[in-house]
Amino acid sequence: MSKYFVLAFIGLGLFIMIYQNMGGAPDSSVEVLVPSLSATASKGQELFNENCSGCHGENGSGSEVGPPLIHDIYKPSHHADASFFLAIQIGVRAHHWPYGNMPKQPHITSAMMKSIIQFVRETQRANGIAMR
Repeated sequence: MSKYFVLAFIGLGLFIMIYQNMGGAPDSSVEVLVPSLSATASKGQELFNENCSGCHGENGSGSEVGPPLIHDIYKPSHHADASFFLAIQIGVRAHHWPYGNMPKQPHITSAMMKSIIQFVRETQRANGIAMR
């Protein structure tokens, strides 16, 4: 048996063991510090936790079925507010995380979106996510 075959076999075994320990689903949840929020962001937090937390976790911390939004990937220089609006209005194809596509959320109005986004941005700032 060649040493490369042995190394590949060991690597495959490690991969399977790690994947099984993960339960097949990624664990991307993060600790989230919720700051003192503006009135708009407070309403946004309420709306987020009622409408978005089922996938994105309480206060945007992530879950087994959706990514955390309090994450550097979602900083404004990479995902501007308009990308949140589009994701909610028309859905979004999976591109950063292995959760699958996000379906559109037609029950969320424009006013609701503004409050939710304000909550996400204020919470990102409080958690050290660069706003540029």
